[in-house]
Amino acid sequence: MKTSIKMLALVGLMSIGFVSCDEKTSDKNVATAAVVSSEKVSEVKSEMTKGYTIGDAATDFKLKDVDGNMVSMADYKDAKGYIVIFTCNTCPFAVASEERIVALDKKYKKLGYPVIAVNPNDPKVQPDDTYELMQAKAKSAAFTFPYLYDANDKIYATYGATKTPHVYLLNKENGKNIVKYIGAIDDNVRNANAVKDVFLANAIDELLAGKEVSVKETKAIGCSIKV
Repeated sequence: MKTSIKMLALVGLMSIGFVSCDEKTSDKNVATAAVVSSEKVSEVKSEMTKGYTIGDAATDFKLKDVDGNMVSMADYKDAKGYIVIFTCNTCPFAVASEERIVALDKKYKKLGYPVIAVNPNDPKVQPDDTYELMQAKAKSAAFTFPYLYDANDKIYATYGATKTPHVYLLNKENGKNIVKYIGAIDDNVRNANAVKDVFLANAIDELLAGKEVSVKETKAIGCSIKV
């Protein structure tokens, strides 16, 4: 009799244990599913915002320049490609790059690779990047290239730019603008006199020589885009 009671008690305890274990497993599965779901959402968001990678065909755009004209890459009928640089008025890294950007345009525009500069910052977030201050900047810095206003069109997001300055070198191939280089102008955005490796210029020179770009990506160093 005592043995039967003990057996019943043991069975009862085991049943409770199994139920408890099932509940914990269920909770764990729910938690795991939630984590997986969260990771999937993050992956989707990342996919949506990552922009272009090397070899992608970049979209053209039509944005207002500081003279009030609408400018697009299609306006450059004889271009071999484009140096698209996302930059702004007051970021110290962008300001430190201005003379270099002008020099790049002067050298490579006549060789088929004009600079097209785009200001991605929202002036509601960064008041120093209004259209009027862009006009003043283009004049004071003697820009030789179009300086375009992107506050409404969000072209920077399509490209995947995250910094100012952030460079995208495009090459015209079979009617498409193929991304050949992404990143920094050179290896010292803070000090032009200390530059040792001119990534962007090297990439353009290689394209002009009919070669493959050897350094396709570098890290863009600058201020975060203000949106």
